[in-house]
Amino acid sequence: MPTTIDEGLPAPHNFVSFTTLVARRYQNLIERTISFIPQRWAFVGFLFFLYILRVSLSSGGWYVITYALSIFLLTRFIAFLSPKWDPELEEDSGDSLPTTLNRNDDEAKPFIRRLPEFLFWHSIFKALFISIFCTFIPFLDLPVFWPILLLYFIIIFSVTMKKQIKHMIKYKYIPFTIGKKTYTKNNN
Repeated sequence: MPTTIDEGLPAPHNFVSFTTLVARRYQNLIERTISFIPQRWAFVGFLFFLYILRVSLSSGGWYVITYALSIFLLTRFIAFLSPKWDPELEEDSGDSLPTTLNRNDDEAKPFIRRLPEFLFWHSIFKALFISIFCTFIPFLDLPVFWPILLLYFIIIFSVTMKKQIKHMIKYKYIPFTIGKKTYTKNNN
């Protein structure tokens, strides 16, 4: 059985085993980056800079790809800010948001995101990589009137963020941790 020189693993002899090998190595590489949070976000910032550089220096506008990327990033950001359990759906049952104290329970539970930070980063990473790749395909540079797309994105962004902020105010949760909170039990 032929083996690769570097790891002693069997060399892929068909397409399926090759894609499995590539997928395993990619998963291994991604899992190694879990503890390097600032470096991961710096790399995503670098990819975003590369995307902006590629779009601005190329002859096309890539407006549709940029619009699709921005809508995708907006949906991921909203999922990142949202709690895993929506209190609007649980109002009928009397349950409260996990970060608040229940009347029956003395323990405050942490805020749990609908989209965890690592999955948020990973989806942005993949979207930026695919978007950069799409800018090298000429027929994807569709001629559109870009101010309409920009205006539509601004409207969508402002409406969804207004709704999200109202939701955060109504149910009294903050999706970011500023420091460790301490709770005291009031016996009065």
